[in-house]
This record gives sequence, structure tokens and C-alpha cells, in this order.
Amino acid sequence: MSTLSLTLTATRYNLIETARVPIAVIGSVVFPTLAFCLFVLPQGAVVADSSVATAAVCSMVVFAFMSSGLFSVGLELAEQRSKPWTPYLRTLPGSPLARIGALILATLAIATVAMVPLLVVGGVFTSARPEPLPLLAAIVLVIATALPPMLIGAIIGLTTGPKAAIAVTQVALFLLAFGGGLFLPPQFFPAWLDTASSVLPIRQAREIVVGVATGAEVPLWAILGVVAWTLALGALVVWLYRRDEGRRYR
Repeated sequence: MSTLSLTLTATRYNLIETARVPIAVIGSVVFPTLAFCLFVLPQGAVVADSSVATAAVCSMVVFAFMSSGLFSVGLELAEQRSKPWTPYLRTLPGSPLARIGALILATLAIATVAMVPLLVVGGVFTSARPEPLPLLAAIVLVIATALPPMLIGAIIGLTTGPKAAIAVTQVALFLLAFGGGLFLPPQFFPAWLDTASSVLPIRQAREIVVGVATGAEVPLWAILGVVAWTLALGALVVWLYRRDEGRRYR
């Protein structure tokens, strides 16, 4: 079986396993929309302005994918490493990255579903009215730019145990969300924080998605930053996986 076939098969079983715990799916789908209702809808000035409302909806969509990546990938990998079943799976033939790739694909699928109610609520209760083509492009790009937080989740899962992973993930979630301009628009950042924020992959993903959805210019530094983060974090995940295998299973 090829690596691609193995990855797709593992993705299917990951989705089946997650679906057997309905509250896990419901929580992942409802959480981003609930956060949007609590933090964005009460702000009348944001809701009434079409461009600002569109940016706010896009920010929360990025937040949905980021939170799914950190929690689903990070906590699941940490839990798997603590069980005796995982060492056996890693002795089987096949690419070692198929398991992580399958977990990321399954998480992307659930996050994509979670995006639907968020877009519906944003379209009904705010004045956000992006054009169809920019909206479609933004949806594609938010999925593409979600790889860095998924890989960060994998790094957390490969370096911490189940209990520590929860604490580390919670801290990373709020630091990345605030620093990335998802809770507070970067326009309100002081100069030093705006400069530091531009280095974060979440801020870069936000700039790309918001820029495409609103028709604004997408900064080149954001595109290059997402690509660089994806390559660097991907290489680190591969190294950590191989190091973990050498330490724990040989």
C-alpha cells in the first residue's frame, strides 16, 4: 500500500473513531461559533461595518482551524504515545508520517465542518457581505494556511505527555490567538507588538485570508512567512518523530 493510500485509510478510521464520541464532534463544531457570538456579535461597531465584520468573521474562521489543530492533533498524539497500542503500530511497515498526516487531514475535515455554522451566523447577524469568488478563495486559503498550527499541535503531542499537553495547548492557543490578531485587530496593536505579531504564522494566515475576502492587498511577507513556517515546522515534526521512535521503541 502506498503512503497516500495508507494516509487516506488512516484518515477514514480517524474520522470514524471521532464520530463514535459525538460530544467531541459537537464541541469542535460549536466552540468557534460560540466564541464568535460572545466576542464579536456584542460589538455593534464591528457588526455594522461590512469590511470590519468580514475581517472579524475571517479571524474567527482562522481561530477555528487553529484551535482544532492545537487541541485535536496535539492532545491526540500525546494520548496515543501513552498507550501500548501505538508502539505496536509503529513496528508495522509503512511510512511513519502516514499516521500524523492522517490525523491532520481528519482534523482539517472537522474544522471545515466547524466553519459552516460560523459563516452562517456571520452572514445572518452581521453586515459581512464578501463577493462569492473572494469568499471561495478565502475558504481554500484558510485550509491551506492551517498547516502551521496543525504542525505546532503535532510538536506539542510529540514532546509532552497527556496531562502536560493540555496545559501547553491552552497557553499556546491564547498566546497565538491574541498575538495573531484574532481577538483584537492588529490595527490597535502598539508598534512593537505589531512587529512581533507579524512573525507569527497565525497573524500571517489572518492577513492572507482577510486580504482575499475583503479584496485588500495580501502582503508578500505573510505568504512567505506561512511557507517558511510550514517547511520549518514540518521538518521539526519529522525530526521529533524519529527521535521519539529511537528513544521509545528500539
